Amino acid sequence: MKKLLLLLLVTSFACNNVNSQNEEKASEKTKTDKVVSEENIKEKINASLENWHKAAASANFDEYFGLMTTDGVFIGTDASENWQNKEFREFSKPYFDKGTAWSFSTLERNIYTQKENSLAWFDELLSTQMGICRGSGVMENVGGIWKVKHYVLSIAIPNDNVTEITAIKKQTDSLLITKLQAKN
Repeated sequence: MKKLLLLLLVTSFACNNVNSQNEEKASEKTKTDKVVSEENIKEKINASLENWHKAAASANFDEYFGLMTTDGVFIGTDASENWQNKEFREFSKPYFDKGTAWSFSTLERNIYTQKENSLAWFDELLSTQMGICRGSGVMENVGGIWKVKHYVLSIAIPNDNVTEITAIKKQTDSLLITKLQAKN
């Protein structure tokens, strides 16, 4: 009887030890899968953004807007440019039709994801016809394709030049401020 109890005790200990090791391995695999999955998601987002910029450079209207959500927003460098998808299509169609949209090439990009992997956000530095610009936005996974849901384009201004730029845009800003304050 003592031998049987000892055998059961040893077997129980061994099973617990194996279960513990299996749980540790499963936990490590989950962590590895999460890292691989997150990297895979970032690669897909990066590819979508690169294709989006390339579609503009090659004036491919359908591909460009196909990589935006139907409720997508594009905020341009001018303070008046807050384009909903439909209005942005109408505004930019003549540029695409001429074959001369805009050409942005990526200098640097940071992508951030969330646990559910349905939304991500990013910031990027771009080489453009306006010099260095910063883009930032939100991407949404729509049917397995990462699309631009919200994009903000800003001209990067060196801090040493802010006073000059502020003086240049003072009159325009003043008029727009008055107009916007009148709305409120």
